Amino acid sequence: MPTSYKTPGVYLVEKDAFPGSVVEVATAIPAFIGYTEKAEYNGKDLTNKPFRITSFAEYLNIFGGAPSIRFTYGAVANAAPASENTDEESEGSSEAKSEGGKAGLTAKTMYRLYDSMRIFFQNGGAACYICSVGGYDKEIDKDVLLKGITPFVKEQEPTIMLVPDAVSLKDASECASVQNELLKHCNDMQNRFAILDVFDGYKEPLECINAFREGVTSFLKYGAAYYPWIHTNIVSPNEVSFANIDPADDAYAKLALDLAQSVVPTLKTLDDDVSNLSKREAELVSFFKKLSKFDAAQDDPTDLHNTLKVVCPKYAAMMNNMSEMLNLMAPSAAMAGIYTRVDNNEGVWKAPANVGVNAVVSPAVNLTNDEQEDLNVPLNGKAVNAIRYFVGDGIKVWGARTLDGNSLDWRYVNVRRTMIMLEESIKQASKAYVFDANTATTWLTMKNMIANFLNGIWKRGGLAGTSPDDAYEVHVGLGDTMTPEDILEGILRVTVKVALIRPAEFIELTFQQQQQKS
Repeated sequence: MPTSYKTPGVYLVEKDAFPGSVVEVATAIPAFIGYTEKAEYNGKDLTNKPFRITSFAEYLNIFGGAPSIRFTYGAVANAAPASENTDEESEGSSEAKSEGGKAGLTAKTMYRLYDSMRIFFQNGGAACYICSVGGYDKEIDKDVLLKGITPFVKEQEPTIMLVPDAVSLKDASECASVQNELLKHCNDMQNRFAILDVFDGYKEPLECINAFREGVTSFLKYGAAYYPWIHTNIVSPNEVSFANIDPADDAYAKLALDLAQSVVPTLKTLDDDVSNLSKREAELVSFFKKLSKFDAAQDDPTDLHNTLKVVCPKYAAMMNNMSEMLNLMAPSAAMAGIYTRVDNNEGVWKAPANVGVNAVVSPAVNLTNDEQEDLNVPLNGKAVNAIRYFVGDGIKVWGARTLDGNSLDWRYVNVRRTMIMLEESIKQASKAYVFDANTATTWLTMKNMIANFLNGIWKRGGLAGTSPDDAYEVHVGLGDTMTPEDILEGILRVTVKVALIRPAEFIELTFQQQQQKS
């Protein structure tokens, strides 16, 4: 506006009537760290460089496809099909499926990021960040995974942090070191939350929960853990064959002999003369000979695999067990998708619990109420949220606590994440007033800006209270939040108080009889 007018005429002066606005930041932008087939975009290497994607198709294009999980093969002569389990075998079936005890198979390096992305998108996932730390030719290494966390210091958008491959490390202590670093990163950034998996979470609670709690030690309010692992249907039976077995040490020849002896009891070796065998037995032996000479680098296993599934029950059972091992997954990626789904449908202030988990067949451990008591309310406060099956209701997330369960401030996941959203939104909006005059005009503008934002959150059900005065307070000004010394030093202090929503975790219904009145 000109300071003086020298030419006669009419001049227009526009004056802003409203304060600036606060834009609500995104609340469910997960960041996944792990191993991928490749990491390349437009000819540029993306290793250890976070990259934002919005779909699984985009992931496939940039980071490649599934790993070819290899299994070491042992004798399967005594292996029983899954349907023939005894009661004792059923109790330990999760461990057997994971470690291959039932089928003579032991999974080698388990790269989990690819399947984690699949279950993430099936549970409502949308935009996310991927940081590839290496290819499938590398062993999963703690130090390499830790290096994948560092680049996210420069990324402001991610709000959830996950390292699915951490549970594939050698032991619980290595997994805990990665998880502690992830929690530290969230505490330093103050704008994100970590979802953790329990190492060996397919085992009974006391076998793995205590080790997890002992390993995770600090910055507990910035993370939550879920137990048990889940049996999924992410990996279809068509994705596995004998080609997934490591061919080292003549594994195919050993497998062929074991399978042949289960179908043709009179056969001693694959080199025996088959002239005395029946025509059907001779055909079977020819299949096993092809298997023993199979070259994984050159031959296509499809036809032979399909034939063996039909003619050899033991082979079909072994393939089913292999598929079950690959489908046993830690739940963090599914929970990241659920966080996104709940945030988009109801808001970050809704606890991500009492919701179904998609693409899941069953929990690896079927928990009871008594078993969940120590998970949910332990003496040390390190709560682990349960995933449970309820008859007629399906598989549900049955917990909403952070690892800091003894804190009345940060006990619940939705409280911590709602506060992160409010803090980050107001912080970003307040940057517009850096270096403005530290006077009543600026104070009033900022107060109105923040109050308008909180009023909108309250109207949407994000804050508790029957009126705005009950839901939030914004204080700023000399004698209220600042002293004359603060103003001389260039400090503008704003205090915001909010009444956050806590879930009704325990609902008590009281019944009593009364006398008949008519």
